[in-house]
Amino acid sequence: MEVRFRIFRFDPESDKEPYYRTYTVAATPRDRILDCLNRIKWEQDGTLGYRMSCAHGVCGSDGMRINGVCALACQKLVGDYSTSEEITVEPLPFFQVRKDLIVDIDDFLAGIESMRPYLIHDGKLPEKELTQTQQDHKKVQDSIRCILCACCTGACPVMSEKPDYVGPAALVWGYRYLYDTRDSRFSGRIEKLNEPNGVWPCMNYYECTRVCPKNIPITKSINLMKREIKKHISENDK
Repeated sequence: MEVRFRIFRFDPESDKEPYYRTYTVAATPRDRILDCLNRIKWEQDGTLGYRMSCAHGVCGSDGMRINGVCALACQKLVGDYSTSEEITVEPLPFFQVRKDLIVDIDDFLAGIESMRPYLIHDGKLPEKELTQTQQDHKKVQDSIRCILCACCTGACPVMSEKPDYVGPAALVWGYRYLYDTRDSRFSGRIEKLNEPNGVWPCMNYYECTRVCPKNIPITKSINLMKREIKKHISENDK
């Protein structure tokens, strides 16, 4: 069958305004959206720009908005959408467009870096690796699945209301190290999360959770951190 794609196009170096271009490709319901983009680029228009790498939902490179919903193009099938209408493909919202479906993720990565996404151990290091129990690992095992695809940040309505908000992806990484029992900086991480652009702008829209390709309970994690901050402040005020 033939499937029509309406794709966002914009090259800041040559285009005055963004526009959409329609392409028709042969596809089956089991073909991935990424497969179709590849056919368009390889067979029809080599100027089309988008990111891809592993093509198996591991690297997170091909995050984009498909029919209004942020997703990985390598995980979504043609059969997930109505082929009687055009499938619209756009770059992730709230990000500066570098070219077509490619967005600038420097600020996104800086937000994650601000969470100090690595273990900090102040005590004497053991001769071997730092260990933790299976029960302690379960506290953070969901957040470890984050692949930095930025779909959650692109889907978050708060990003349009508060551009300085660090965003749900960064908070996933904040959660991961806040609750890692091998880390020694609990109080410092609490202070970071408690900043004005930390957990508090989250309004529980749950869009981040809905679009996460790794099914991370992002909104729940943010709410748990809010409670942890309140508990920490209350205990310190005693």
